[in-house]
Amino acid sequence: METTLQAFKQRLQTQRPEDWEQIPDLDLYMDQVLSYMSRQHIGLAPSGDENLTPAMVNNYAKHGLLPRAKGKKYNREHLAYLTAICLLKQVLSVGETGVLLEKQMAHKEVQEFYRDYQNLLDRTFTETADAISEEADEGAMLELALSMAVESYAKMLACKQILQATVSSAESKK
Repeated sequence: METTLQAFKQRLQTQRPEDWEQIPDLDLYMDQVLSYMSRQHIGLAPSGDENLTPAMVNNYAKHGLLPRAKGKKYNREHLAYLTAICLLKQVLSVGETGVLLEKQMAHKEVQEFYRDYQNLLDRTFTETADAISEEADEGAMLELALSMAVESYAKMLACKQILQATVSSAESKK
């Protein structure tokens, strides 16, 4: 278990999506997007839940989470959106993810959003990795796991309430 935990901690500390400037600035076809995204997303989910399919990409575009492809090609902005969507869909529904992205994009350009997203991801993954101690006994590790689970649940509930409140607020202003 210890080596598995050490390997996971190492991935948390080091694996990050590519910087904006490293994302291809040429248009890609769907199979190229899927190949790129398999390297771009963090891939830390144990069950492979982060895998992206053509149907998922089309569904995200259909629901407005992602701009439609230009012809059959996807650009840097699409890849930045998909990078965030792959993580957010682990916690939020497609609709909630759409609301969050829409609200974020109302105040910033995709490049700025992506950089902010990367900084937040880096800070959070680093903090999480720092909380994991390979030297801790099993009891301490189980306490940490429980604490992280409860904290994750509370933050997910708060996130959903904030999104719901922003939608309600926007609707009441109409």
